[in-house]
Amino acid sequence: MPRKILRLPIVLDRTGLSRSTVYQRVTEGKFPKSVSLGARAVGWIETEVEEWIACQIEASRELRVQRAGVNRSSAR
Repeated sequence: MPRKILRLPIVLDRTGLSRSTVYQRVTEGKFPKSVSLGARAVGWIETEVEEWIACQIEASRELRVQRAGVNRSSAR
């Protein structure tokens, strides 16, 4: 499968994050690092961004299930 590089506007659209949040999370190691495309251009590998999105969804679902279990336990 050929790799595709996404420019920032596409990354922002797919993730729903702001520009500053993307760069902050990259710095924190919580988002894939960009790759240099030239002197003033960067992009992100599409599969890495898609994997990050999938992990965010999974973590959100797990947290929701955990919270639901806590709510049921405290209601007893």
